[in-house]
Amino acid sequence: MISVNYIYQAREKIKPFIVKTPLIRLQNLDEYAGCEVYAKLENMQNTKAFKLRGAMNKILSLTDEEKEAGIICSSSGNHGQAVSYASKLLGIKATIVIPETAPSFKVEAIRQHGAATEFCTVDDRFIVTKQLAEKHGYTIVPPFEDDLVMAGQGTVGLEIMDENIPFDHVLVPASGGGLIGGVSTAMKESGFKGRVIGVEPERLPRYTKSLAAGEPVQLESQKTIADALVVNRPGTLNFEVVQKHGDDFLSVSDETMLKAQKMMLMEGKILAEVSSAIGLGALLDKKLDVKEDDKVCLVVSGGNLGFEQLEMLKDIEY
Repeated sequence: MISVNYIYQAREKIKPFIVKTPLIRLQNLDEYAGCEVYAKLENMQNTKAFKLRGAMNKILSLTDEEKEAGIICSSSGNHGQAVSYASKLLGIKATIVIPETAPSFKVEAIRQHGAATEFCTVDDRFIVTKQLAEKHGYTIVPPFEDDLVMAGQGTVGLEIMDENIPFDHVLVPASGGGLIGGVSTAMKESGFKGRVIGVEPERLPRYTKSLAAGEPVQLESQKTIADALVVNRPGTLNFEVVQKHGDDFLSVSDETMLKAQKMMLMEGKILAEVSSAIGLGALLDKKLDVKEDDKVCLVVSGGNLGFEQLEMLKDIEY
């Protein structure tokens, strides 16, 4: 299981390739959220999402032979973009296996970095990735179920701790569990006294169900507006970490996520993809019991979106 020391090692390794993203106060959202709102802006990361942290930590840890053979990953967009960007920087051949439901602008972003692409169904993506890796000798760079990947994502938590703000709650978008696993480990093992809470789509409450069952539970795949949060089963490694360090999970409807995304843009002046607005959505729906003077940090995990997605916000009211 990863530790905070493992995450500190990751921070030193990836430092030349990532940016320390801003953590800002968004007081214009206070009246809607019912608390003091802050945001950790991973939408301002290189490749516009937190995923570069974990992907880079994993890839930099490969042997020369593994780098020479090439790498492969499965991704609905942001992880694939991170792996393709990292591989271009490091001169490594990369193949990205993409679910057919991935937004076209994310696919184009992956291709711009020179990676090859393979398409399949959401349910088959890990199987196809494994088959291609075995056939060609590629090393898999997992999107979440890997200690090096999780440690890289955990550097977000170290940066939040660096600010020395006494947060009551930190809300983290959750899918497979790489980000919430890494952030919760970094913060709790650094002495954080507040709560680290995962937020997931109402249509895919994989952690809520799994934690209730005491083991990872696989849900039936469901379509959700949160295209970056479509995993239907927690990673086994991630589940153990989240079970140990995470405090709670909240779920948010697609409708509320869209409201939150529009509010983040119009009131907070932050351009975030809809999956990244899920934490604000939890506050809008009063899923979390907060007081006016509570300090809440929203991890805005990414900002990769196209104009067609912004068009969807036109008629959304909040």
